[in-house]
Amino acid sequence: MLKTLNEKIKMLSESAKYDISCSSSGSSRSNKNKGIGNASSGGICHSWTSDGRCISLLKILMSNDCIFDCVYCINRRSNDINRGTLTVNELVNLTIQFYKRNYIEGLFLSSAIFINSDHTMEKMYQVVYKLRKEHKFNGYIHVKAIPGASIDLIRKTGFLADRMSINIELPTQKSLRALAPQKSKENIFKPMKFIGENNLMIYQDKKKFKNTPKFVPAGQTTQMIVGASPENDHMILNLTEALYKKFHLKRVYFSAYVPINDDPKIHFSGKIQRNREHRLYQADWLLRFYDFTVDEIFDKSNNFLNEYLDPKTFWALNHLEYFPINVNKASYQELLRIPGFGIKTCRKIVSARKYSTITYDELKKMGAVLKRAKYFIEVPGLKIGGVFRDPEILKNHFISESKNKSAKLIPLFTGKELELPNAY
Repeated sequence: MLKTLNEKIKMLSESAKYDISCSSSGSSRSNKNKGIGNASSGGICHSWTSDGRCISLLKILMSNDCIFDCVYCINRRSNDINRGTLTVNELVNLTIQFYKRNYIEGLFLSSAIFINSDHTMEKMYQVVYKLRKEHKFNGYIHVKAIPGASIDLIRKTGFLADRMSINIELPTQKSLRALAPQKSKENIFKPMKFIGENNLMIYQDKKKFKNTPKFVPAGQTTQMIVGASPENDHMILNLTEALYKKFHLKRVYFSAYVPINDDPKIHFSGKIQRNREHRLYQADWLLRFYDFTVDEIFDKSNNFLNEYLDPKTFWALNHLEYFPINVNKASYQELLRIPGFGIKTCRKIVSARKYSTITYDELKKMGAVLKRAKYFIEVPGLKIGGVFRDPEILKNHFISESKNKSAKLIPLFTGKELELPNAY
C-alpha cells in the first residue's frame, strides 16, 4: 500500500485513464456567494467549448484497492499491483489547490470499490459535499455512481454533482457474468433508472417552480468496452439505442479493449479495435442526431459495421433508390441522410433556400463536405454522369479512399461524359 500523497496521486490519476465517460457538455452551474470556480456549459476534461476554448479537469480515482475481480480491469483484486486510497480531505485539498494554481477547472471523480459499495459512494459524496458547501466550489464535478450503492447516496450526490455516470462495461448479462461476476445488471440499471427518472422530474418541476434544485444538470453517461467480449456491433448498438430511450442518457461511450490482463476468458482478437470504436461512435451519432434506427445502419448480411465505410455512406450505397436528393426541395430529414452533410449544413440549407436557389458553389461557401456528398445530391452547377451512380463503383471509390490508396478521385464534369479512371 502506497503511503505518500505524491505516490498515490501519480498512481490513481494514471489508473483513471481507462474511464473515458467524462465529457461535461450541458452544465451551466455559475459562481455565486463569492465562491470559487465556474462550470461552463461548453464542457471540461480537455473538451472543446462552443467558443473554441479547451478546458480541463482533475481526473482521478479515490482508490484502486478494489474488492471486485473483473477480468478486464487493471485494478482487479487478484492483480499484484500497488494499492492506494486518497482520504476525503486529501481529494478536497488537491482539487482546491490545483484549481487555485489554474491547473484545472473541475473534477472527474471515480473509484474502485473498497470495503463495500456504500462505503465507497459515501466517501465520494463527502468529497463533493465539502467542495460545494465548505469551499464554495462551483466548478464542474463529474462523479461516478458506484454499482450496488444505496439510492439515497446516489440522490444526495446527484444534487451536488453536474454529471454522474455508471458504467455498463459489457453489453450482455452473459459477458458480465463471465468477466465481472461480482457485478449485476440490476445493480447497474437501478441507479441509472433513478438518475434518468429524477432528471426528467426535476426538468418538469423547473417549468413550474424557478427555485427547483438542480439534479445532475449535465445528465448521465455510461461506457462499454469493445473487444473484450464476443458481442457484435448490432448487439452493442441495440443496447445503446435502448439506453437512450429508457434511461435518457446524455451519451454512451465506447472504449476499445486494451489488453491489460492475460486471461483466457477475454475474447481478444490480438488487436486493439480502435477503428471499430470509431465506427461505433459514428453510428451512435446517427442514432442521436440524424433520426436513424439501428436496423437501418446494418444490412442483413453482416452484424458488424463496415471497416472502410462510415455508417451513413454505407446506408446510402445500399439505398441509392433515394438518391440523388434535390437540395433545394428535400425536407430537413432527407438532407440529414446525405453523406457529408452535417446538422449545421442542413440547417443552413433550409434557412438559405427560403430566399434564393442554392447552387453548388453556395454549398461550398456553407462549408458542406462535398467530396462525398456530390455523388448523392442534385443541385445547379453540379453534374455527374449516370455511370457514377453505380453502387459498386462508388463503393470501390470510397473504400480506396479509406485505404489511402493512390486511386484518383472521380472528377466532376460539365458537358460531355468522362471515361472511368483505370482504378474502376
